[in-house]
Amino acid sequence: MAWVRTAASLISFGFTIYKFFQGLREAGQLKVTTHLLGSRNFGLLMIIIGLVALILASIQHWQDTRTLRMQYQVKSRSVAVWVAGLIALLGSVGLLAILLNQ
Repeated sequence: MAWVRTAASLISFGFTIYKFFQGLREAGQLKVTTHLLGSRNFGLLMIIIGLVALILASIQHWQDTRTLRMQYQVKSRSVAVWVAGLIALLGSVGLLAILLNQ
């Protein structure tokens, strides 16, 4: 669950950075720059890192749960996988929103 929290923070913070600086540019308080790592690319990078972390953490959780099931013959369900899936969906929507809003 710690990885899910961290990934959600990266995704939401990346989207917030993008929207904050987009608002400043639209209000005319910030001029448009063409830096390699501007606010748009930085926000995209944070969202992508969050999604990758979420995917890797979900794979590791699935493998650990499978190992525990085999060792202890327990049939348990994990809510963490569902939460991770919902956050991944939300992150993907945010990523698409930034990519389509050029």
